[in-house]
Amino acid sequence: MYVAFVIDVFARRIVGWRASSIPRTDLVLDALEQALYDRQQHSGGGLIHHSDRGAQYVSIRYTERLGEAGIEPSVGSVGDSYDNALAETVIGLFKTEVIRKRGPWKNLESVEFATLEWVDWFNHRRLLEPIGNVPPAEREAMYYEAQRQGKRAA
Repeated sequence: MYVAFVIDVFARRIVGWRASSIPRTDLVLDALEQALYDRQQHSGGGLIHHSDRGAQYVSIRYTERLGEAGIEPSVGSVGDSYDNALAETVIGLFKTEVIRKRGPWKNLESVEFATLEWVDWFNHRRLLEPIGNVPPAEREAMYYEAQRQGKRAA
């Protein structure tokens, strides 16, 4: 099984994900489309999409879709994970807390459902130290509320 995540680095929120039994470009395109849909209300340009050098992420279809959405692609260096540390951390947590802990898996649907549950928990209940020991959704809500308050006061 393969799972792709799209993570908003600001609040560490998972904004797109997909699971598949085949690591094709459609897997990452579907996760990207979910993220684009989720972020419609907050789009402001200047977005950078960082990924590793997996064939799916450097495919022509994926790169073209990023361009259509006005997102600048950024691909990490060969042989290191420094540029991709956040994603590697989230994937490592997912594998430890879901895949290895709850497997063996009978089918793709069971992985998809477990991933859905975990992403919801991660976004709405998991406390993350780098963002103030709050869940990603709460950190994001605090930011937008501060923006709204600032606009109203201005």
